[in-house]
Amino acid sequence: QRHPGQHQPRRRDPALAREGARMASALESGDLRAARARLPHLCGRDPSELEAPELARATVESLAENTSDAVVAPLFWGAVAGVPGLLAYRAVNTLDAMVGHRSPRYERFGWAAARLDDVANYVPARLTGLITVLAAPDRRRALAVLRRDGHRHPSPNAGRCEAAFAGALDVTLGGTNTYGGRMEHRPTMGEGPRPQVGDIRRAVRLTRAVSLAAAGAAVLAAWAVRRVTSSG
Repeated sequence: QRHPGQHQPRRRDPALAREGARMASALESGDLRAARARLPHLCGRDPSELEAPELARATVESLAENTSDAVVAPLFWGAVAGVPGLLAYRAVNTLDAMVGHRSPRYERFGWAAARLDDVANYVPARLTGLITVLAAPDRRRALAVLRRDGHRHPSPNAGRCEAAFAGALDVTLGGTNTYGGRMEHRPTMGEGPRPQVGDIRRAVRLTRAVSLAAAGAAVLAAWAVRRVTSSG
């Protein structure tokens, strides 16, 4: 079962991209206090002692993961199974957010919720990685980082998204994170420098590009499914 730090809240685009843009604005103006206050809108790590570079990294990683969880996954299940599929995914996603972390009270139930959420996001996370590669300025580099580093994250799904973003943005993600006084050391992904404040808006643009591409693909898939079922 995942640890509390492995879970991040799901944000819907454009809310997701808007949160990223707000973080960029706060950091660009040098307002660390406002940026630290905004970080919990994106992820669960402790922002109290984070400086601008670590806030930037947290934002980029959260944009990558939540692009899959909050945008691509609902579109995928909506295209595959219509409104019932979309509602079922949201139920799984919400259950995981409520009890899918380790706690004495929800030890067994939370484990099942977390595993079910992992299953529901398995295909969408990999689609997110592939769409990110297609949207990347250097597709070859993005694909190479995705293939090499996508499995290194403790989450079976988040690593695919974060590795693809790392390759697309030419930055290095991963490292040490703090969650409620507990530290996690995660493998790094990517080959470039650590994210800086200026990389947040690049990540926001990438999130929007991936979201638009996924929406277009979902519409085409839903249309194709209807054509097949109606002709049958």
